[in-house]
Amino acid sequence: MTATDELAKPNAATHGFKRRVVIGVMLAVVGIGSIFYQPAFDVLVYVIAVGALWELHKLDERKGSPLHWPVALAAVSGYVLLAAFGKLPHYERDLIGLTILASFIYGLLRAGSGYLLRTAVTVIAVLYIGKLITYYIVLRNMVPDGLALTVYAVVLVAVTDTASMLVGIRLGRHRLTPISPRKTVEGAAGGFVVAIAVGVLAGIQTPLGFAPWQAALISAVTSLAAILGDLVESALKRDARVKDAGSAIGSHGGVLDRFDSYLFSGIAYYWMLHLLRGPFAR
Repeated sequence: MTATDELAKPNAATHGFKRRVVIGVMLAVVGIGSIFYQPAFDVLVYVIAVGALWELHKLDERKGSPLHWPVALAAVSGYVLLAAFGKLPHYERDLIGLTILASFIYGLLRAGSGYLLRTAVTVIAVLYIGKLITYYIVLRNMVPDGLALTVYAVVLVAVTDTASMLVGIRLGRHRLTPISPRKTVEGAAGGFVVAIAVGVLAGIQTPLGFAPWQAALISAVTSLAAILGDLVESALKRDARVKDAGSAIGSHGGVLDRFDSYLFSGIAYYWMLHLLRGPFAR
Protein backbone atom coordinates (compact mmCIF):
# COMPACT_ATOMS: atom_id res chain seq x y z
CA MET A 1 0.00 0.00 0.00
CA THR A 2 1.39 3.40 -0.99
CA ALA A 3 1.59 6.55 1.11
CA THR A 4 -1.13 8.04 -1.08
CA ASP A 5 -3.42 5.12 -0.22
CA GLU A 6 -2.72 5.62 3.49
CA LEU A 7 -3.65 9.31 3.25
CA ALA A 8 -6.76 8.54 1.23
CA LYS A 9 -8.23 6.33 3.98
CA PRO A 10 -8.73 9.04 6.63
CA ASN A 11 -9.84 11.50 3.96
CA ALA A 12 -12.49 9.07 2.75
CA ALA A 13 -13.61 8.44 6.34
CA THR A 14 -13.87 12.19 6.98
CA HIS A 15 -15.83 12.71 3.76
CA GLY A 16 -18.17 9.84 4.64
CA PHE A 17 -18.75 11.27 8.12
CA LYS A 18 -19.50 14.74 6.75
CA ARG A 19 -21.90 13.28 4.21
CA ARG A 20 -23.64 11.32 6.94
CA VAL A 21 -24.02 14.49 9.03
CA VAL A 22 -25.42 16.48 6.06
CA ILE A 23 -27.96 13.77 5.26
CA GLY A 24 -28.89 13.54 8.93
CA VAL A 25 -29.48 17.28 9.17
CA MET A 26 -31.60 17.24 6.02
CA LEU A 27 -33.72 14.40 7.35
CA ALA A 28 -34.17 16.22 10.66
CA VAL A 29 -35.27 19.41 8.91
CA VAL A 30 -37.80 17.54 6.76
CA GLY A 31 -39.03 15.43 9.67
CA ILE A 32 -39.46 18.23 12.19
CA GLY A 33 -40.81 20.59 9.54
CA SER A 34 -43.54 18.12 8.57
CA ILE A 35 -44.80 18.00 12.17
CA PHE A 36 -46.06 21.58 11.78
CA TYR A 37 -48.47 20.44 9.03
CA GLN A 38 -50.26 17.37 10.28
CA PRO A 39 -51.28 15.82 6.90
CA ALA A 40 -47.66 16.03 5.74
CA PHE A 41 -46.53 14.36 8.95
CA ASP A 42 -49.07 11.56 8.52
CA VAL A 43 -47.80 10.95 4.97
CA LEU A 44 -44.18 10.97 6.13
CA VAL A 45 -44.93 8.45 8.88
CA TYR A 46 -46.67 6.24 6.32
CA VAL A 47 -43.71 6.40 3.92
CA ILE A 48 -41.33 5.51 6.74
CA ALA A 49 -43.59 2.65 7.84
CA VAL A 50 -43.81 1.13 4.35
CA GLY A 51 -40.08 1.52 3.74
CA ALA A 52 -39.20 -0.07 7.09
CA LEU A 53 -41.70 -2.88 6.54
CA TRP A 54 -40.25 -3.68 3.11
CA GLU A 55 -36.72 -3.83 4.51
CA LEU A 56 -37.88 -6.07 7.35
CA HIS A 57 -39.54 -8.28 4.74
CA LYS A 58 -36.25 -8.57 2.85
CA LEU A 59 -34.38 -9.40 6.07
CA ASP A 60 -36.89 -12.15 6.83
CA GLU A 61 -36.59 -13.36 3.24
CA ARG A 62 -32.84 -13.78 3.68
CA LYS A 63 -33.52 -15.96 6.72
CA GLY A 64 -35.95 -18.12 4.75
CA SER A 65 -39.13 -16.92 6.46
CA PRO A 66 -40.54 -14.03 4.38
CA LEU A 67 -43.62 -12.40 5.78
CA HIS A 68 -46.90 -12.28 3.84
CA TRP A 69 -46.22 -8.92 2.20
CA PRO A 70 -49.75 -8.03 0.95
CA VAL A 71 -51.24 -8.79 4.37
CA ALA A 72 -48.55 -6.89 6.25
CA LEU A 73 -48.78 -3.88 3.93
CA ALA A 74 -52.57 -3.71 4.26
CA ALA A 75 -52.40 -4.00 8.05
CA VAL A 76 -49.69 -1.34 8.45
CA SER A 77 -51.64 0.95 6.12
CA GLY A 78 -54.68 0.34 8.29
CA TYR A 79 -52.75 1.29 11.41
CA VAL A 80 -51.60 4.58 9.93
CA LEU A 81 -55.02 5.46 8.51
CA LEU A 82 -56.87 4.68 11.73
CA ALA A 83 -54.35 6.68 13.76
CA ALA A 84 -54.50 9.63 11.35
CA PHE A 85 -58.29 9.84 11.66
CA GLY A 86 -58.32 9.24 15.42
CA LYS A 87 -60.09 5.88 15.14
CA LEU A 88 -57.32 3.55 16.30
CA PRO A 89 -58.62 3.07 19.88
CA HIS A 90 -61.99 1.96 18.50
CA TYR A 91 -60.84 -0.45 15.79
CA GLU A 92 -57.35 -1.68 16.71
CA ARG A 93 -58.58 -4.98 18.13
CA ASP A 94 -60.51 -5.64 14.93
CA LEU A 95 -57.46 -4.76 12.85
CA ILE A 96 -55.23 -7.18 14.78
CA GLY A 97 -57.85 -9.93 14.55
CA LEU A 98 -58.25 -9.47 10.81
CA THR A 99 -54.47 -9.42 10.37
CA ILE A 100 -54.10 -12.76 12.14
CA LEU A 101 -56.97 -14.28 10.14
CA ALA A 102 -55.69 -12.92 6.82
CA SER A 103 -52.17 -14.17 7.56
CA PHE A 104 -53.37 -17.72 8.13
CA ILE A 105 -55.55 -17.67 5.02
CA TYR A 106 -52.91 -16.10 2.79
CA GLY A 107 -50.41 -18.73 3.91
CA LEU A 108 -52.69 -21.42 2.50
CA LEU A 109 -52.27 -19.90 -0.96
CA ARG A 110 -48.47 -20.00 -0.87
CA ALA A 111 -46.33 -23.01 -1.54
CA GLY A 112 -43.38 -23.95 0.65
CA SER A 113 -42.64 -24.84 4.24
CA GLY A 114 -42.73 -22.68 7.35
CA TYR A 115 -46.45 -21.93 7.25
CA LEU A 116 -46.79 -21.10 10.94
CA LEU A 117 -43.47 -19.23 11.06
CA ARG A 118 -44.35 -16.99 8.10
CA THR A 119 -47.74 -16.25 9.63
CA ALA A 120 -46.18 -15.38 13.00
CA VAL A 121 -43.50 -13.21 11.36
CA THR A 122 -46.22 -11.29 9.52
CA VAL A 123 -48.17 -10.49 12.66
CA ILE A 124 -45.03 -9.53 14.58
CA ALA A 125 -43.89 -7.26 11.72
CA VAL A 126 -47.24 -5.48 11.70
CA LEU A 127 -47.04 -4.82 15.43
CA TYR A 128 -43.34 -3.90 15.35
CA ILE A 129 -43.68 -1.42 12.49
CA GLY A 130 -47.36 -0.52 12.24
CA LYS A 131 -48.39 -0.30 15.87
CA LEU A 132 -45.21 1.26 17.24
CA ILE A 133 -44.70 3.94 14.61
CA THR A 134 -48.29 5.18 14.84
CA TYR A 135 -47.69 6.36 18.40
CA TYR A 136 -46.17 9.45 16.80
CA ILE A 137 -49.40 10.15 14.92
CA VAL A 138 -51.35 9.64 18.13
CA LEU A 139 -49.01 12.11 19.86
CA ARG A 140 -49.48 14.63 17.07
CA ASN A 141 -53.27 14.33 17.41
CA MET A 142 -53.20 15.22 21.11
CA VAL A 143 -55.11 18.37 22.01
CA PRO A 144 -54.06 21.08 22.62
CA ASP A 145 -50.28 20.58 22.61
CA GLY A 146 -49.70 17.68 20.21
CA LEU A 147 -47.35 19.73 18.05
CA ALA A 148 -45.00 20.63 20.92
CA LEU A 149 -45.12 17.13 22.42
CA THR A 150 -44.26 15.50 19.08
CA VAL A 151 -41.39 17.87 18.33
CA TYR A 152 -40.05 17.24 21.83
CA ALA A 153 -40.16 13.46 21.33
CA VAL A 154 -38.45 13.59 17.94
CA VAL A 155 -35.73 15.89 19.26
CA LEU A 156 -35.05 13.57 22.21
CA VAL A 157 -34.53 10.59 19.91
CA ALA A 158 -32.48 12.58 17.39
CA VAL A 159 -30.23 13.93 20.15
CA THR A 160 -29.76 10.42 21.59
CA ASP A 161 -28.76 9.03 18.17
CA THR A 162 -26.45 11.91 17.27
CA ALA A 163 -24.73 12.21 20.63
CA SER A 164 -24.28 8.44 20.86
CA MET A 165 -22.58 8.40 17.48
CA LEU A 166 -20.30 11.38 18.18
CA VAL A 167 -19.29 10.29 21.68
CA GLY A 168 -18.83 6.71 20.49
CA ILE A 169 -16.50 7.82 17.70
CA ARG A 170 -14.45 9.96 20.06
CA LEU A 171 -14.43 7.98 23.28
CA GLY A 172 -15.87 4.55 22.53
CA ARG A 173 -13.73 1.75 23.95
CA HIS A 174 -16.03 -0.84 25.50
CA ARG A 175 -18.54 -2.80 23.46
CA LEU A 176 -22.10 -2.32 24.67
CA THR A 177 -23.34 -5.71 23.50
CA PRO A 178 -22.09 -8.60 21.33
CA ILE A 179 -25.09 -7.98 19.08
CA SER A 180 -23.57 -4.80 17.63
CA PRO A 181 -19.77 -4.41 17.70
CA ARG A 182 -20.01 -0.73 16.72
CA LYS A 183 -22.15 0.25 19.72
CA THR A 184 -20.13 1.22 22.78
CA VAL A 185 -20.91 1.81 26.45
CA GLU A 186 -19.38 5.27 26.19
CA GLY A 187 -21.48 6.18 23.16
CA ALA A 188 -24.74 5.01 24.73
CA ALA A 189 -23.93 6.79 27.99
CA GLY A 190 -23.07 9.98 26.12
CA GLY A 191 -26.31 9.92 24.14
CA PHE A 192 -28.30 9.22 27.29
CA VAL A 193 -26.74 12.07 29.30
CA VAL A 194 -26.97 14.62 26.50
CA ALA A 195 -30.62 13.68 25.83
CA ILE A 196 -31.50 14.25 29.48
CA ALA A 197 -29.71 17.61 29.52
CA VAL A 198 -31.42 18.80 26.34
CA GLY A 199 -34.74 17.32 27.48
CA VAL A 200 -34.70 19.19 30.79
CA LEU A 201 -33.71 22.50 29.19
CA ALA A 202 -36.42 22.20 26.54
CA GLY A 203 -39.08 20.52 28.67
CA ILE A 204 -39.33 23.23 31.30
CA GLN A 205 -40.04 25.84 28.64
CA THR A 206 -43.46 26.95 27.42
CA PRO A 207 -45.65 25.39 26.03
CA LEU A 208 -44.54 22.08 27.58
CA GLY A 209 -43.93 23.42 31.07
CA PHE A 210 -42.74 20.19 32.70
CA ALA A 211 -41.22 20.27 36.14
CA PRO A 212 -37.47 19.58 35.91
CA TRP A 213 -37.86 16.11 37.43
CA GLN A 214 -40.65 15.28 34.98
CA ALA A 215 -38.59 16.39 31.99
CA ALA A 216 -35.59 14.42 33.26
CA LEU A 217 -37.63 11.23 33.76
CA ILE A 218 -39.39 11.50 30.39
CA SER A 219 -36.09 12.16 28.64
CA ALA A 220 -34.32 9.29 30.41
CA VAL A 221 -36.98 6.69 29.58
CA THR A 222 -37.35 7.91 25.99
CA SER A 223 -33.59 7.90 25.43
CA LEU A 224 -33.21 4.40 26.87
CA ALA A 225 -36.02 3.17 24.62
CA ALA A 226 -34.30 4.75 21.60
CA ILE A 227 -31.06 2.94 22.43
CA LEU A 228 -32.96 -0.32 22.92
CA GLY A 229 -34.76 0.11 19.60
CA ASP A 230 -31.43 0.56 17.85
CA LEU A 231 -30.05 -2.61 19.45
CA VAL A 232 -33.13 -4.65 18.51
CA GLU A 233 -32.73 -3.66 14.87
CA SER A 234 -29.03 -4.53 15.08
CA ALA A 235 -30.05 -7.98 16.32
CA LEU A 236 -32.38 -8.40 13.35
CA LYS A 237 -29.57 -7.48 10.95
CA ARG A 238 -27.11 -9.77 12.69
CA ASP A 239 -29.63 -12.59 12.46
CA ALA A 240 -29.89 -11.99 8.72
CA ARG A 241 -26.09 -11.50 8.44
CA VAL A 242 -26.22 -8.09 6.80
CA LYS A 243 -24.57 -4.78 7.70
CA ASP A 244 -27.54 -2.56 6.82
CA ALA A 245 -31.24 -3.25 6.41
CA GLY A 246 -31.20 -1.34 3.11
CA SER A 247 -29.58 1.47 1.14
CA ALA A 248 -32.44 3.92 0.62
CA ILE A 249 -30.76 6.69 2.67
CA GLY A 250 -27.22 6.34 1.40
CA SER A 251 -24.61 6.44 4.17
CA HIS A 252 -27.37 6.06 6.78
CA GLY A 253 -28.31 2.68 5.33
CA GLY A 254 -31.97 1.86 4.99
CA VAL A 255 -35.18 3.34 6.36
CA LEU A 256 -35.22 0.83 9.22
CA ASP A 257 -31.60 1.66 10.03
CA ARG A 258 -32.40 5.35 10.31
CA PHE A 259 -35.68 5.17 12.18
CA ASP A 260 -35.27 2.07 14.37
CA SER A 261 -34.74 4.23 17.47
CA TYR A 262 -38.14 5.87 17.00
CA LEU A 263 -40.12 2.63 17.15
CA PHE A 264 -39.57 1.80 20.82
CA SER A 265 -39.20 5.39 21.97
CA GLY A 266 -42.66 6.44 20.74
CA ILE A 267 -44.55 4.05 22.99
CA ALA A 268 -42.21 4.73 25.94
CA TYR A 269 -42.65 8.48 25.59
CA TYR A 270 -46.43 8.18 25.18
CA TRP A 271 -46.90 6.15 28.37
CA MET A 272 -44.56 8.35 30.36
CA LEU A 273 -46.75 11.31 29.42
CA HIS A 274 -49.83 9.48 30.64
CA LEU A 275 -48.14 8.51 33.87
CA LEU A 276 -46.80 11.97 34.68
CA ARG A 277 -49.95 13.79 33.59
CA GLY A 278 -52.04 11.57 35.81
CA PRO A 279 -51.94 11.37 39.60
CA PHE A 280 -48.23 12.27 39.64
CA ALA A 281 -48.57 15.42 37.55
CA ARG A 282 -47.37 18.70 38.99
